[in-house]
Amino acid sequence: MLKKLFFCTILFFTMTNVYALDSKVVNNQEELKEALSDSKITTITLGSNIETTEKINITRPVTIDGAGYTIRYVGKFGSSQSSSNTVWGGIYVLHFYKTTGTLRNIKLTGGNAGLLINGSQVKLEGTIDVSGNGFGGIELGKGSGVTESSHAILDSNTKLVNTTESSDNPTLWVPKDTDDSILEIDGVKQELEAGNELSLEEIVELFDIEENPETSDSIIIYSITFILSILTLIFIKQKETI
Repeated sequence: MLKKLFFCTILFFTMTNVYALDSKVVNNQEELKEALSDSKITTITLGSNIETTEKINITRPVTIDGAGYTIRYVGKFGSSQSSSNTVWGGIYVLHFYKTTGTLRNIKLTGGNAGLLINGSQVKLEGTIDVSGNGFGGIELGKGSGVTESSHAILDSNTKLVNTTESSDNPTLWVPKDTDDSILEIDGVKQELEAGNELSLEEIVELFDIEENPETSDSIIIYSITFILSILTLIFIKQKETI
């Protein structure tokens, strides 16, 4: 009995230490950067709202769970060191570069854009709020030296929010020099053309057009199948009359 109790105690502390190594709660810019630099940490959870004076680069596989909190950029923009995020300075609150990752229940605000997916595959889960950025919410791009497509993955439970969306401030866009970005929702993939700028409504419409709400099959495929069936029946009738 004592040996079993001793074994269970050792197992509990071992599992606790492993979990502690894999996960990290962060409360400020420096803690976030330190966690991102530690490859043993696979999940980073925000413990409070965070202000950052620099773009946060993510270059390795990781899950960032915002837990409903906000990362806000509060630094300067461009060579003029402007305080306005409508002055372009290439400032994205979070930048996934040539990697994979998951972003969950978070608000990214205050930058030129909230999120850059750059030659990366990123899954967006829960509520992703990209309101309050100067040029738009999410960019799917390919910078210098990047060969992989930029790929954003959503599911039916993902909720994108952008209360400051406008014709000049899209929720999601593809730069004019990027021609193979992918937007995926519930396993349905759309390749976005260079220069695409999408509002929240247009993102929904992009995928609603592709699916029959009754069968979840492509409406185009459904229509072609129906037409072929009619033509087959006509052909059979013609053969019977000959």
